[in-house]
Amino acid sequence: MRNLDSDLTFRIEQRRNLVTELPGPKSRELSERRAEACMAALQPNLQGWIADADGGILKDVDGNSIIDFAAGMGVAGVGASNEAVAERASKQLRRYTHTCFLGSPYEPYVAVCERLNQLTPGDFEKRTALFSTGAEAIENAVKVARYYTGRNRVIVFDNAFHGRTHLTVTMTSKYVPYKKGFGILAPDVYRFAGSYPLRDGQSGPDAAKRVIDAIYRSLGADDIAAVVIEPIQGEGGFIEPAEGFLQALRDWCDKEGIVLVFDEIQSGMCRTGRWYACEHQGVMPDLITTAKAMGGGLPISALTGRATIMDAPPAGSIGGTYAGNPVACEAALASMDELERLQLADRAVEMGEVIEEILGPLCDLPHVAELRGRGAMRALEFVDKEGNPDGAVTKAIATACKADGVFVLTCGQDGSVIRLLPPLVIGEELFRDGLRVLAHHIRSHAPAAS
Repeated sequence: MRNLDSDLTFRIEQRRNLVTELPGPKSRELSERRAEACMAALQPNLQGWIADADGGILKDVDGNSIIDFAAGMGVAGVGASNEAVAERASKQLRRYTHTCFLGSPYEPYVAVCERLNQLTPGDFEKRTALFSTGAEAIENAVKVARYYTGRNRVIVFDNAFHGRTHLTVTMTSKYVPYKKGFGILAPDVYRFAGSYPLRDGQSGPDAAKRVIDAIYRSLGADDIAAVVIEPIQGEGGFIEPAEGFLQALRDWCDKEGIVLVFDEIQSGMCRTGRWYACEHQGVMPDLITTAKAMGGGLPISALTGRATIMDAPPAGSIGGTYAGNPVACEAALASMDELERLQLADRAVEMGEVIEEILGPLCDLPHVAELRGRGAMRALEFVDKEGNPDGAVTKAIATACKADGVFVLTCGQDGSVIRLLPPLVIGEELFRDGLRVLAHHIRSHAPAAS
């Protein structure tokens, strides 16, 4: 893996170092304040409260240096305090912080749209609209698809995660904690079992035929506006459909006049070794959403797609007060510059090779079902002795890692997956240290031989 130390100056020493137990006394005090001041539903995954972050290190208020394998849920692709992002955003802060693009426009918004029209897959004329969050981009993808087609129904898939707003939580698969108790969900959203190679064992074309046949039996195709899918599912478990599945959906959408939407909010921006994950299978969507790593830490998202589709809604029908905020636009331009300058797509491939080297041998253990994913977007799924998803052992491994100063996230419909989302600028020595800690705890939680 290429050493980035010559390319980046780290403010924080890139070394795991625990000086207190986790959480430390100052973090415990802040947790008490949180309990008194914040909504009870807001429960942080890491109990150490962060005071500083740089490269692959999170430094908490007690002085502990923790290896970051979460990157702000995939946001900090170029690091949590990238100098180029901070400099460009701070210059914009001193000029003006906000005007609202639909009120009094500004050039950085257009520059981001031009960049995304060029970077997103597909050799056709494109248009882009900017928003603030990934969920907002998905909601607008549905709105645009419905307006363009004059249809209502939206197809989504098992294990999907598209957001937590009313519409996007309906599109999201997981019931607890995202849906339970929140009342009636949005209409005309229909879910089908997609391609999950580990569990269904089907080829991509066979899985697609199963899905399409089920759609015809239960809905028909006349009123379907959009099929929305993550080329690699994020919160659902880093599941990549079998080769040929996406292409079969593409062909079917073309046949039936349906808009194909790829949600690349987590998988986009070089995470998988390409700018967008769909490029691995060579399938181009009609609309694609971008967020997370695009903004370098500032809230910004985008919907990009075919000009004929994107230009269908009338003036004033799409937008938002904070959508494409100028400071976030400048941060996004800097983040995309850094992704390109540092060749972080190539680096993601190299990170994937290190992951395979250290974690690949663990697939021989009985509780490790699979190591999957692409580039620096990798996951391990865990099972019990009967081969069923094992959320308990997954949680135990993640908890042990955090206690040892390595922050990892769990995911999956059954909570049986550990996902790796490290910053793409993490140094190799630090990266290997974190992976070795994870490997140690996976081995230590292997079931005893019967």
